[in-house]
Amino acid sequence: MSIEQYQNTYIQNSFADRIGGANYGKDTNIYKFEKIKRAKASAKKDFPDIELIDMGVGEPDEMADAGIVAKLAEEAAKEENRGYADNGIADFKEAAAKYLKEVFNVDGINPETEVLHSIGSKPALAMLPSAFINPGDITIMTIPGYPVLGTHTKYLGGQVYTVELKKENNFLPDLSSIPEEIAYKAKLIYLNYPNNPTGASATPEFFAEVVAWAKKYNVVVIHDAPYAALTYDGLKPLSFLSVPGAKDVGVELHSLSKSYNMTGWRIGFVAGNPLIVKAFGDVKDNNDSGQFIAIQKAAAYGLAHPEITEAIAAKYSRRHNLLVDALNSLGFKAEKPKGSFFLYVEAPKGVKNGRRFESGEDFSQYLIREKLISTVPWDDAGAFVRFSVTFIAKGEEEELRVISEIKRRLSDVEFEF
Repeated sequence: MSIEQYQNTYIQNSFADRIGGANYGKDTNIYKFEKIKRAKASAKKDFPDIELIDMGVGEPDEMADAGIVAKLAEEAAKEENRGYADNGIADFKEAAAKYLKEVFNVDGINPETEVLHSIGSKPALAMLPSAFINPGDITIMTIPGYPVLGTHTKYLGGQVYTVELKKENNFLPDLSSIPEEIAYKAKLIYLNYPNNPTGASATPEFFAEVVAWAKKYNVVVIHDAPYAALTYDGLKPLSFLSVPGAKDVGVELHSLSKSYNMTGWRIGFVAGNPLIVKAFGDVKDNNDSGQFIAIQKAAAYGLAHPEITEAIAAKYSRRHNLLVDALNSLGFKAEKPKGSFFLYVEAPKGVKNGRRFESGEDFSQYLIREKLISTVPWDDAGAFVRFSVTFIAKGEEEELRVISEIKRRLSDVEFEF
């Protein structure tokens, strides 16, 4: 039977309301990433001989370090590593605590009670609401941003209150803008710095403000930090947990996906408040049986070698410089971020004596269809597009070629801002 035929059976009426209920699968709205996928396929079909430059990919363009790969192979061959990992092994938790100390100057993390591995950050974000959210409770989210914590809050009958990240506030949430009736009712607040998609970085002063705010309103802070070690131009990696009082109010999520080119390996950790970590562990124990022990041991090797991340960051910094210079020469007002591999740029209003762009999505579709350059649009708080410097390029010469090609393709029009 086809999906259309199944939609006429009892199965169609059995879906939970959280995913659409009886209307599941009938929504004709197209998610923006699906629009991008379709536009890319169409552009490739229409212009098969022209390279599509993908600046929208949100994952590293290279393999994990050879030492990490070798460690995986070594550990995978050991019989003692074949079984369930459950809530993790001591080796990885100890490596994570040491990593927080050496890279982020976070003191006093107890690896036994204040660290727990996760199968990447996304599952941790999905599980944490189950430890806190009852029907009617509120999670505060920033927009634009990564929605998983909010999605699962809604699944559990909770509500999401959003705070815009605006350029005039350095893409930091204005905590004072949150109404007191919302703040007092909120259970969780989600933060993510360096930020996806804006590339913005937090400061110790901002995190101190977050701690004070969380204590005032009794809100649990979930700081998602997958890009925390990818910083540039003298900015030292900053952890929320390095700020006095942070461990009293929340946890931080780290992942090796972006900082160690290990997206598909699915390994990260939750660290911080021991009671939150314990609750996460109890929920996790009912969701998965742990990541393969050999992967945990390979990840522990990586955490013990932060110079791997430093080399990756140097590459992204170099690419950011090239991309910012190219876009600014075309009239954009691009500012190199201090962290992450994302460049968040305000979309132009149109092309001189030509097409108008009503949104970031409109401009992004133009770039794909007319220039074969793929980006990700964001219109939650202004019309922006996100470029990623994880584009495919083997070596500095190839990086220069790609950026030069982008500049060449965009030089035949004059953008209006």
